Amino acid sequence: MGYAVKEIFLTLQGEGVQSGRRAVFCRFAGCNLWTGREQDRANAICKFCDTDFVGTDGTLGGKYADAAALADIIAACWGDDRGDRYVVLTGGEPMLQVDDELIAALHDRGFAIAIESNGTMAVPRSIDWICISPKAGSALVQTSGDELKLVWPQPGSDVDALATLDFANFLIQPLDDAEAAANVEACIALVMRDPRWRLSLQTHKSLGLR
Repeated sequence: MGYAVKEIFLTLQGEGVQSGRRAVFCRFAGCNLWTGREQDRANAICKFCDTDFVGTDGTLGGKYADAAALADIIAACWGDDRGDRYVVLTGGEPMLQVDDELIAALHDRGFAIAIESNGTMAVPRSIDWICISPKAGSALVQTSGDELKLVWPQPGSDVDALATLDFANFLIQPLDDAEAAANVEACIALVMRDPRWRLSLQTHKSLGLR
């Protein structure tokens, strides 16, 4: 199958357990919880997304014909050094496009593979690091993984129920909106109340990284 990619770029992972790690981000176009168009935001399941995943016009974006072609571009973005290669498949919703062929192609090129998904589709365990960010109002299909990262506050999310799922790490991340300062305080209060959760911050934004 082909792949529609918004952008590919080398950066530092800015959120979650892997924060600070050098990584190639491959952002797939499209999502199943919002079209990405502002006129549709009010009626979307996920109303707070801050990512542009529409189209294929970003850096190294495009329509890639097969897994080998996409994996080659990701490898070139990393550079010649094969040590500790790490790629983050994100979106949009990457599981709309990620398949066994791409996973195998990236592993063949020496990459550890992470995915950032909304959890509405099953994620194969052949992916090395599974990060799920559940969205209230959607059906959570992927209920296990390495990291559950909940944007907060998010009306309709049951933090107690989510903390019982089969994840190695539970992170709470302040919603970045007009109430950002209050949202940080709400996240701190939740972690102080329930130590199963840890605070995650969007460090890439404070560092001026993508």
